[in-house]
Amino acid sequence: MRPILFQIGPIPVYSYGFMMALAFIVADYLLAREFKRLRLNVSYANEMLVLAIVSGIVGARLLYLIENLDDFLKAPLEMLFSAGGLTWYGGFIAAFIVLFIYVKRKKLPVMKVLDAIAPAAALGYGIGRIGCHLSGDGDYGIPTSLPWGTIYANGTLKPTYALRNYFERYPELADKYGYWEKASKVIGEDRFGIITEFDTFIKLHPTPIYEFILMVLIFILLLIYRKRVKYSGELFGLYLIFSSIERFFIEFIRLNPPLLWGLSEAQVISIIIFVLGIILLKQLSKSKKNNQ
Repeated sequence: MRPILFQIGPIPVYSYGFMMALAFIVADYLLAREFKRLRLNVSYANEMLVLAIVSGIVGARLLYLIENLDDFLKAPLEMLFSAGGLTWYGGFIAAFIVLFIYVKRKKLPVMKVLDAIAPAAALGYGIGRIGCHLSGDGDYGIPTSLPWGTIYANGTLKPTYALRNYFERYPELADKYGYWEKASKVIGEDRFGIITEFDTFIKLHPTPIYEFILMVLIFILLLIYRKRVKYSGELFGLYLIFSSIERFFIEFIRLNPPLLWGLSEAQVISIIIFVLGIILLKQLSKSKKNNQ
């Protein structure tokens, strides 16, 4: 892992922040190109990106605080201003609401704008996940014996801490990997915390890399299909469906605890977004047929 990419004098450049900045730059470029192709005012694209950044960060932090309400009540300032602590779907929902209001106020064609956003959102998300991988911020997956299993000992959130609740739910796996014994043996420390024997031993699914690959594939599919759409809004509907499927299945090998019916919070939200995507496509298709 490489949480700090490099330093400029005494100032560290964190990999997560760097990749997020790169994600927004790429998204801005793609969105501007789509606005030009669809003959929309490019200046709106730049304004929308700024709004998406601000509202996305606020929404992602807000949902994270709600998810960890007990910890937040114990140390509100520390949780509020910590470097980590962002939940993707919180950012996605907040940014969508803010951008929808913006588009309506500017009297832009809503569905056409959403189609322009779809490819940029897919690739931007994928690039951002590279930042999660490099920083080792806890978005990694469950233990694996696969050859590409990754050791996150140098990450910002150590596996010893991140997997504690997971092994409490699955004590047989804790025994299999010798969690309690190895996690009690401290062998070092870095600026992000104590490193145990378990941290240097356990190999985990690099789920951020899986998501990066899958979102790049979704981006390519959307990019190819964008000139073949039958009606405005179709591309965005497909984005909702593909991205929700991707997140739903990746959650099976992530550490997030079950929320409902054995499914994690992200999986429940993914199901809702998938259904909304299906409904959107059906309604738009029906509307087009009625107008013919």
